[in-house]
Amino acid sequence: MLGWFCLTLGVAFGSALVPIVSVEVFVIGLVSSEPTVHWFLIGAAVAVGQMAGKLLYYLAARGSIHLPPFLHDRLHRQRPPTPRRERWRLRTKWLRAKVEALRERCHRHPFWMTSTYGVSSVIGLPPFMATTVLAGLADMRMSTFLTAGLAGRFVRYSVLAACPALFASWLHV
Repeated sequence: MLGWFCLTLGVAFGSALVPIVSVEVFVIGLVSSEPTVHWFLIGAAVAVGQMAGKLLYYLAARGSIHLPPFLHDRLHRQRPPTPRRERWRLRTKWLRAKVEALRERCHRHPFWMTSTYGVSSVIGLPPFMATTVLAGLADMRMSTFLTAGLAGRFVRYSVLAACPALFASWLHV
């Protein structure tokens, strides 16, 4: 039992860092192949693993942790202007303006950011990765970030893990 808990925690942490890893598929596969693993423990393990991984994105967006020098230098070095870079800068100017406007709105209305983040942690819309970074940019309190995220992720993955058992009980009635 402890082995499945640790494996689930690791997969959830990995899926939080690398979004192409699907923890949903892992949870459904685990519940289908190992019916003795309790849905409550699966929900808790995934919630803790996901929030541990997302905390790194939150802290990076907040500016509390810094990129390694080789990445930081590569992202922020001055490049000579070229027509192609100038076109790209002009094309993305509106996007940068939208992100800045959204950040300012989040600062003015912290409840709006908290509720959007909470809903995202449960249903995944808007994308949880995006709201995690936006929470860091908007300087959401860490206690609010962790509480809303853990609660939402726990509900999401506990329901997902409990669904196969729920449907099986309906079929036997």
